[in-house]
Amino acid sequence: MVLDKNTAKKTAELLLQINAIKLKPENPFTWASGWKSPIYCDNRVLLSYPIIRNYIRDEMAKQVEQLYGKPDCIVGVATGAIGIGALVADKLNLPFVYVRPEPKSHGRQNQIEGHLEAHQTVVVIEDLISTGKSSLNAVDALRAIDANVKGMLAIFTYGFETAANNFKEKNTELHTLSSYEYLIEQASDTGYVKEEQLITLMEWRKDPSKWTNK
Repeated sequence: MVLDKNTAKKTAELLLQINAIKLKPENPFTWASGWKSPIYCDNRVLLSYPIIRNYIRDEMAKQVEQLYGKPDCIVGVATGAIGIGALVADKLNLPFVYVRPEPKSHGRQNQIEGHLEAHQTVVVIEDLISTGKSSLNAVDALRAIDANVKGMLAIFTYGFETAANNFKEKNTELHTLSSYEYLIEQASDTGYVKEEQLITLMEWRKDPSKWTNK
């Protein structure tokens, strides 16, 4: 769920501006899943742009407080959200930990890196939501040590129905700064894409797992 329309459109504009989000309807990307896609999102790029990363940091920190007050800790999902998660925690003057996809195979074999106690309240920061499975894997790890997960806040979501179902199944609240719908609206409003490209982008969104550009 997007909390603020203006923030959603501004976030989309900035991500397009620095090519953190790329739209290539005529020459689609291939995701790790094998899906063909006219869009590719890598929000880690924003860490290289101080003004933009600070905007994202400030908006995320503001929304964390609006939605959840002050949690005991901010949690980043490795690896994409470690950077922005740490920035949000610093802005809110809160502790920060991050969650690996799985425990380390050596040393202390940690999956959660940093100090977090049972029953502490946490808000999880994520950079991107596709199906939500990797993000919710982090939630499972936190709940396994009895952390109180208040919710998750991400920079961007593709808005797939499967993600909504996965978050509902895990009883986890999700909010995002921006979404695919606002991205397409912003790209259209600013002339970033042509009308025929817009049609392709909307078609892909209807059934991304089966889409081709032929």
